[in-house]
Amino acid sequence: MKLRFLCIPVLSLLAACNSQPTDTGTTTAPPPVPGPDLRALADSNVVQLLTEYGRQYPAREVLLQTRHGNLRIRLYDDTPLHTANFLLLSRKGYFDQTVFNRVVKDFAIQGGTSDKLALRLSRYRLPPEIRAEHFHKRGAVGMARYDDEQNPGRLSSSHDFYIVQGQKLTEYGAQSSTGRTLTPAQLRTYTTIGGVPSLDGQYTVFGEVVEGLDVIDKIAAEPVGNDKWPIQDVGIKVKVLK
Repeated sequence: MKLRFLCIPVLSLLAACNSQPTDTGTTTAPPPVPGPDLRALADSNVVQLLTEYGRQYPAREVLLQTRHGNLRIRLYDDTPLHTANFLLLSRKGYFDQTVFNRVVKDFAIQGGTSDKLALRLSRYRLPPEIRAEHFHKRGAVGMARYDDEQNPGRLSSSHDFYIVQGQKLTEYGAQSSTGRTLTPAQLRTYTTIGGVPSLDGQYTVFGEVVEGLDVIDKIAAEPVGNDKWPIQDVGIKVKVLK
């Protein structure tokens, strides 16, 4: 009797675990991702909406996944609009449908768009957050923009970002290629790690790769067409870490 008494609860538990739920024919929709609707953002409201979003849902690291490996990116605190915007697009799943669409070896890899977009954005731009301490070393993450003739205010794109590959330079080569005076630490970085100092002061750098620098080189080595788009797409998935 004791043996039967002990076995009955165990068998009942296993039966409950192995039983199949009744199919009701309905599915539960995933909860909505917090934050403003991507189609509601505009030049007139982007500062207010992204400032509020950044305060409510802060994070400082993302993982960008590709078929060549992963890039761990740290986002800067002192570029709050660009950081909040990147987090918003990442959480909403926008980047997960995009690719690296412009690859220039020894310069940079650019992503954030695709010719097969299902989730679309409104047309908006980000005010510049250009800071001298954030420069275009290898692994720097910045936001693309139109040139000064079309965009004298240097407003950033809402979604086209780039990651610097660059090259190692001499101190003279680094200093002569930029329109500003580089600090000793920046000169040392350009000569030992590399980068593209000619971009300094022109674009907003809002983060940097802290793991996976070799992945940049692998993507930069992809064969490309005349438009610099890789012949075989390099897809992007972005996960917010913390």
